[in-house]
Amino acid sequence: MTPIRVLLADDHSVVRMGFKLLLQTTDDIEIVAEADSGEEACRLFADVRPDVLVMDLSMPGMGGVEAVKRITAHDPRARILALSAHEDTSHPKRVFKAGALGYLCKRGAPEALIEAIRATARGQRYLDAQIAQRMALQDLSGEHGPVDQLSEREFEVFLQLARGQTVNQIAQTLKLSASTVGTHLYNIKQKLNVANQAELTLIAVRHKLIET
Repeated sequence: MTPIRVLLADDHSVVRMGFKLLLQTTDDIEIVAEADSGEEACRLFADVRPDVLVMDLSMPGMGGVEAVKRITAHDPRARILALSAHEDTSHPKRVFKAGALGYLCKRGAPEALIEAIRATARGQRYLDAQIAQRMALQDLSGEHGPVDQLSEREFEVFLQLARGQTVNQIAQTLKLSASTVGTHLYNIKQKLNVANQAELTLIAVRHKLIET
């Protein structure tokens, strides 16, 4: 049996080591490359052509969602499993829209990662069960979080701002002009009815969009 070739992208070396030790217990999964940023994941994906890219969403720089978007724009057949410590519903909705096939919460059972990689390699959609239930309940009740009204680019800028990044830093990371980022910041403040960056961070923390 040819093993599933995996590119693992996570900025924490200890986390990557833990995943490698877990996946070494299987006969059908092999980590062929590692990345510690979204930028490196994009570069290595083109070089390595893995069967599955396991992508942490909360990395410095470009971040996971933007990396997923760029990779799937170049290769719509890319099979990407997104990992996140967040248990909100905004991240999975947006990363699926960006082109990922799977979404798994890091707080889940270790065996779930193996199952998720295998499903993603088969081209099947995979979603953490608890998050799937939460999303279904939201759809039934019509409930939406405040950040759901943000566009994809506004959401990316919002997360960077909530993590304390400046307009110039965000412009460099997302390859936008500072004026464009400033326009997004203005629209975000209007939509969320906030006055400053601290209030944006508070919203992100309350809705479990960033780690404290």
